[in-house]
Amino acid sequence: MIDLRSDTVTRPTAAMREAMANAEVGDDVFGDDPTVNALEAEVAARLGKEAAVLVPSGTAANQIALLVHCRPGDDVIVGEGAHQMCGESGGGGALAGVQFTVSGRGGFFTAAEVAAAIHPRDPHYPSTRLVSLENTHNRSGGHVWPLPQLYGVAETARAHGLALHLDGARLFNAEIASGHSAAEIAAPFDTVSVCLSKGLGAPIGSLLAGPRELIQRARRYRKMLGGGMRQAGIVAAAGRYALVHHVARLAEDHANAQRLAQLLAEAPHVTLPTVETNIVMVDLAASAPAVDSLLGRARERGLLVTQMGSRRLRLVTHLDVDRAACERAASILFDLLRT
Repeated sequence: MIDLRSDTVTRPTAAMREAMANAEVGDDVFGDDPTVNALEAEVAARLGKEAAVLVPSGTAANQIALLVHCRPGDDVIVGEGAHQMCGESGGGGALAGVQFTVSGRGGFFTAAEVAAAIHPRDPHYPSTRLVSLENTHNRSGGHVWPLPQLYGVAETARAHGLALHLDGARLFNAEIASGHSAAEIAAPFDTVSVCLSKGLGAPIGSLLAGPRELIQRARRYRKMLGGGMRQAGIVAAAGRYALVHHVARLAEDHANAQRLAQLLAEAPHVTLPTVETNIVMVDLAASAPAVDSLLGRARERGLLVTQMGSRRLRLVTHLDVDRAACERAASILFDLLRT
C-alpha cells in the first residue's frame, strides 16, 4: 500500500528504534529525564529561544500556546484554514476561551490586513491578544511564508502590542524550501511549536519553545491538560535522532512531491496549485469522478490519499515513500481519472 494520506503515517526507522531502545530515561514531570532535557535544550537552541517543553502532539503545543498568551474572551488573528482554528477540535474555544478572526486569503495575510483585523479598544469587542501564523501552511498546500512578509506582519503586531505565535508543525520543511534557518523564521515570535512526528518521522511528540518564563507556565498547562509524561526519554530519543538525520533529507520529499505533481499535471479533470514542499493538492473538476468513488477505487489499487474539501485531494510525500512509489501513485490516479 502506498500511503500518501499524511506525513504523520511514517514509522520509526531501524536506527531510530535503536536510539529509542537505548535511551537514558527518568521521570520527566520531575525534570529528571536526561534525554528529554537534552532534546528540549537542542530544540530551543535551534530555534533561537531560551527554553522548550516536550508535549505529546502539535495540537497540545498550539493549545498550550493559546493558554499561555490569552485570557477567556480574547481574540486571535489567524490565516484562512489555520490548523489552530480548523484542525484542533474546537480546543481554542473550549480550553482557552478564545475566538478567532480570519485575516487574508489562502492562509496568508499582510501587515496591512493584520492592522485591519485588530478590534477597537471598546467594551463591545473582544480584545485582540495574539497573531498566530502557520508555516508551512497545510491547507494551502504546504506553502511557505515569504520571510519579508512574515517579518512585516510581526512588526505590525508588535507595534500594536500583540503577542506572536508560530505554528511550525512543518517548520523544518519551510527551512529546507526557503533556505532560511528555522531560527531566522522563528525570530520574531514569542512562542514556536515544532512537530517531530510529521516529516521528521518520529512516532510521537512536539515541542513548544519560547522565553523561559512562558515555557515554565506552559509546563503547568501541560500538566493541567494531562500531557505530563514520565519516562519520556524513549520518545525524546526519536526526536533527537530525527533532528540529526531527517531534516536535510526533507529535500527528497519535496523533490518527490514535485515529481508527483509533474506527472499529475497532465491528468484529465484536474488542476494543481503550486507545490513548494511535500504537499500536493489536486483540485477536481466537476467532470471528474465522484471523490468517494475515486478514493475507494484508489484504495483497491493500493493507494491511500486524503480528501480535503468536496473536490480536493491531498497527497503528502514522506520518508516511507520513495520516488518509485510516488510515480506509481501518479500512474494509479491518472488511470482512475481517465475512466
